[in-house]
Amino acid sequence: MQGRTSPGQFVFEPTPAEPIGSVLYDEHLKLTSKSRMSPFAGYVMPLWYSSIAAEHQAVREAAGLFDCTHMGVLEVSGRQAAPFLNAVATNDIDRLKVGRAQYSYVLDAAGNVLDDIIVYRRDDTDFMVVVNAANEPKIKAYFDSLLHGRAVVDAADPARKLEYAPNIRDMRHPARGKDCRVDLALQGPASSKVLAKLSTDPDTPARLADMKGFAFFEDRLGGVECLISTTGYTGAGVSFELFVHPEQAPRLWNRILEAGQSRGVLPCGLGARDSLRIEAGLPLYGHELAGPFNISPFEAGYGWAVKLDKEFFIGRTEMARIAESYDMQVARIELPATKGIRPVRPGDPVLSDRGACIGWILSSAKADEKQIALVYMERDESAVGSNVGVYYLARSPSQIQQGRCERMDKGQKAQADLTGTVVGRFAKF
Repeated sequence: MQGRTSPGQFVFEPTPAEPIGSVLYDEHLKLTSKSRMSPFAGYVMPLWYSSIAAEHQAVREAAGLFDCTHMGVLEVSGRQAAPFLNAVATNDIDRLKVGRAQYSYVLDAAGNVLDDIIVYRRDDTDFMVVVNAANEPKIKAYFDSLLHGRAVVDAADPARKLEYAPNIRDMRHPARGKDCRVDLALQGPASSKVLAKLSTDPDTPARLADMKGFAFFEDRLGGVECLISTTGYTGAGVSFELFVHPEQAPRLWNRILEAGQSRGVLPCGLGARDSLRIEAGLPLYGHELAGPFNISPFEAGYGWAVKLDKEFFIGRTEMARIAESYDMQVARIELPATKGIRPVRPGDPVLSDRGACIGWILSSAKADEKQIALVYMERDESAVGSNVGVYYLARSPSQIQQGRCERMDKGQKAQADLTGTVVGRFAKF
C-alpha cells in the first residue's frame, strides 16, 4: 500500500511478514548457533560466527565472506532502460559503460531519499540494479507506481508522467530461471588470490588482480557461473561481490571458505559488516542517509553522485536547493575506547570545544582501542583535526533523577563526558 501525504512525496507501508532464512541459512547453522542469528530486513541472518572483533580483523588483514543474498537485485532492460534509469537515479547513466557499475540514489519528487543503489551495465539495454534489502519492497512499488502513472514525477507539475517504460524484473525470483542472482561478498586483501584459486581460466588471476573499482565481468568460480564485481561495503581496498544463482550460492560459499582457509578467510556476520562500514565512513540508510534527520546525499558526503548538470531527474529541484544551502553534514570522529570508557550511542550529543551542542551521534563502533563514530554535525565545526566532545544522554530513570539530560537541542550547552577529534570523512584499508 502506498500513498502521498504531500506533493511529490512517496509513502510506502510494507506488509508485515515473518522473517525467513536466507538461501545460506543451513550453511550458517553449520558454523554458528541459532542464538547468534537475528531478524534483519525480513531475513534471519548471522550476527557473528567467532566474534565481531575477529571477523573485523580478518577483513582488514586477510578476507571475510559475507552473506548478502538478502539484498534486492532487479533487472531493468529494453530500449527505454537507460532513459528510465537516468530519470529515476541521480547519477548519469549515459556515462556508464558496459562492464562498469555506478553508485546512485533514487529520490521521490519531494527530494526524499528512497534508497541508495548500485547500477551495473551488462550491455547497452540491460542493467542490473542492486538495492538495500530493507528498501527492496519500497523500490519495487515505487518503480511500479512510476510505470503506471501513480507516483508524482515532478512536484512543480503533478500531471507530468514518466514517458519511459522498460522491463523491470526481480532477478532473485525463481521465474528468472538460470539468470537468477543473489549476492555474496568477499572483502579484504587476500580476496583476489582466493578467487583466483577457484577459476580454471588461466587469464582470470591477472584479470582479478588488475580490476579497477566498480568494474565487473562474468566467469565461473568453483564451477559456478557468477558475475564478479569490485564493489563492497567494508572500505577494503580489495573487495568483490559475487552474483550467483541462489541454488549455487551454498556451493560457492563453501568453496570460498575451503580455498581461503589457509589464508585466514573467515565467514563474517552483520556485526562486522556494521563495524567495518562505520570505520570506513560508509553510510547506512536510515542512519547516515535519510532517517530521522532526512539526511541528503550532499550532507552524507556523496554530492558527487548527484549530477545537477542533467536536465532532469526526479527530485532534482530539491537537490539543487540543498546543494546551495545545507549547513549540516555527516562527519567521522575518533574517540577513546580503552577499558572503562562507555561506548557512545546514537542520539548522544556532539559538543563543540565551547560546550555547545553542534550535532548528534548516528552510528558508532569499536576498532582497536578507538571508537569510530559517524555524526551529523554543523559543517562549520567539522574541519579535520577539530576537537569535539560527546555527552552521554540519560540511559535510566535514576540518571534522569540525577539531572542527566534525556535529549539535547542544537546550541544547548553541557559538560562533555568524552573528548575526541574529527578525522577524514572516509578511510580505505
